[in-house]
Amino acid sequence: MPRNNFLEVVSQGRVCTALGIKVINSNEVISLAKSAGYDTIFIDLEHSVFTERDSSRLCSAALLGGITPFVRVPYECGHGYIQRVLDGGAMGIVFPHISSADEARRAVSSTKFPPRGKRSLTAALPHFDFQRIAASEVVQQLDNTGSTVLILVETRECLENIDAVAAVDGVDVLLVGANDLSLELGVLGEWEHPTFQMALEKVAAAANRAHKVFGICGLYTRPDIYKRIAREMGARYVLGNFDIGLLAVAMNKNVELLREVGAGL
Repeated sequence: MPRNNFLEVVSQGRVCTALGIKVINSNEVISLAKSAGYDTIFIDLEHSVFTERDSSRLCSAALLGGITPFVRVPYECGHGYIQRVLDGGAMGIVFPHISSADEARRAVSSTKFPPRGKRSLTAALPHFDFQRIAASEVVQQLDNTGSTVLILVETRECLENIDAVAAVDGVDVLLVGANDLSLELGVLGEWEHPTFQMALEKVAAAANRAHKVFGICGLYTRPDIYKRIAREMGARYVLGNFDIGLLAVAMNKNVELLREVGAGL
């Protein structure tokens, strides 16, 4: 089974990097991510029109390329949907809009095999190159390193219940969704606002107390804040940007260059 880059990088005290994918469903984006040096990919099934087949294709390419694939699923998509995404090659699930410890426990349950959870067992998985593997080995490896659970902290209720959510066995990452959380707190996009900064500190402290990983996404144009969060609050999982955002930035810069070429003609 491929190694889980997230677990290895974080265990070394380093920041685990992620590329978000929501518009490019071809294997080339995985090769580009590999060449760039990303540790993980963050496939978005919540805010995209990707299918489970798209997700599985990207996950399989990532497994072969040595990049750990995580997938954000839609809110309240159900255990069956999560099962399909995991069987398709995902090594972790990002759960949006989790607001309570009970919801976090249900999320964990959907990713783990009995007795820890309710995941169903099948054979011939892409994680093992579709080879026949002893069932006990499949269960052990996938439970231990192939089913990372990332809880998106993006509701006021989750922030209020953050210590209880963090304490749930099986939750690996408390991942702040900056845009939705700031929207819920009434300070949308005001990243320096005391209310938002206090929320970050609260999540970071809860993660530290529960020995869970603190992560951040959504501040793609503010690397200065990302740096401060990593150095001062201990964030160790960072989503750098999505494919569409990086394409837009590169295209804008290219147009500026071309306009300079044609200036004065």
